[in-house]
Amino acid sequence: MKQTATGHGGGREVQLAPHELIVTKTDPTGHITYANRVFMRIAGYAEHQLLGKPHNLIRHPDMPRGAYRLMWQTLQAGHEFFALVKNATIDGNYYWVLANVTPDYDLRGKLQGYYSVRRPPSRSAIAAIEPIYAEMRKIEAAHGKAAAPDASRDWLLALLKEKGSSYQDFILALNADVLKAKGVAG
Repeated sequence: MKQTATGHGGGREVQLAPHELIVTKTDPTGHITYANRVFMRIAGYAEHQLLGKPHNLIRHPDMPRGAYRLMWQTLQAGHEFFALVKNATIDGNYYWVLANVTPDYDLRGKLQGYYSVRRPPSRSAIAAIEPIYAEMRKIEAAHGKAAAPDASRDWLLALLKEKGSSYQDFILALNADVLKAKGVAG
């Protein structure tokens, strides 16, 4: 774990080491049922402070609500979701992750919850996504609270359609270098 003084909007960035993975599991409503030690160390929470709490307790205010709207719609459709996410630590710092969230079903096909595995993202991916998230937050500020997530999600999807890319392909392409790193992609 490394801390840098390059914070935007308060706090310091905490960076995961290249080999570190954050793993959490939630119930179907998004409440944490498991958190690994890396997550507890990076986010600064003890296990008893996490279990049973909504996963959004680490949500950073720089994250547009439209990104989460897209995530939940993708997961509820039964698909995995990849995203670049800026999370908050308990002490006001932040960390970026490349997140992969997957639904967890039992043998009868009933949803049991969600797994999230997060790794350090590419630095160039963070630089590429920050202005996109900033624009999404501007769009959300111009809309009412109820309409804001859909408005910014729709803007993001239209932007990617212009580029001929899906959201997942865009995120994976931004992080191609870290996904090809030895020990990550197999």
